[in-house]
Amino acid sequence: MTVLIEHPEFGIEEKERRPVADSDELVLDEGFVVPANNSYGYSFRDYDAESERKERVEELYRLSHINQTYDFVKRMREAYSSFDRVEMSIWECCELLNEVVDDSDPDLDEPQIQHLLQSAEAIRKDYPDQDWLHLTALIHDLGKVLLLPSFGGLPQWAVVGDTFPLGCALEPSVVHYEHFKSNPDHSNPAYNTKLGVYKEGCGLENILMSWGHDDYMYLVAKQNKTTLPSAALFIIRYHSFYVLPLEAKMVKNPCYSKEGNRVEDVAPEFLCSSYVKQGLVCFLIDVVM
Repeated sequence: MTVLIEHPEFGIEEKERRPVADSDELVLDEGFVVPANNSYGYSFRDYDAESERKERVEELYRLSHINQTYDFVKRMREAYSSFDRVEMSIWECCELLNEVVDDSDPDLDEPQIQHLLQSAEAIRKDYPDQDWLHLTALIHDLGKVLLLPSFGGLPQWAVVGDTFPLGCALEPSVVHYEHFKSNPDHSNPAYNTKLGVYKEGCGLENILMSWGHDDYMYLVAKQNKTTLPSAALFIIRYHSFYVLPLEAKMVKNPCYSKEGNRVEDVAPEFLCSSYVKQGLVCFLIDVVM
């Protein structure tokens, strides 16, 4: 995908912020309240909660954990590195996500354009001076266009869901870890040891991650010579690698070098991914005015 750069005027900046009433909910510096529960009434990222999406979510992870192999990801990265499918602007790409719902998400069943707008607006409220972070929040999930026919029509398990490293043994903390036993790499001695195909201290950037929208959008940004800072590229590439910030996996696994330990860069977006998923509808006029 080739990105066309446009410079629209986004109107008046946000109005004066209102103080937030006392609450048991977490409140960030700029006053955005982090809800305790998702739109189904459960804790965020609770994959055991008996919600209407539970079976669909688990089936997606079962297929992902069986089919996402080291060789599969190598093939997908090569196939999608030609960037010859379509040329469009960022906003045109955002509009395509009106047609996409993420089956891996236990918290949200709305079109993904809602998640993009919610994320960007929530980040803008809490980090008003970090304009690069506002843009990063808006585009971080654009790689989900891989689900659409014009981008190959990949199955959900090859596009969405938590990402994980391949070519080495996995931590049991990965969502629905039990399904990895059916993955061919699980019984392959080349891939099932702590280091696997990697050398100690090789750095996170040299670890092959499961294929999906994160890696694709990262490749697109690099191909289009983005001027976003390296922290933005880190967020785009690893925002679905949830066990990274939550369990300090870089420290546990010697494959991850200290230079790659940039959890502080990605933390705001991870937080935003959760606290905007509350069933609220973002209207474009409310976002840009």
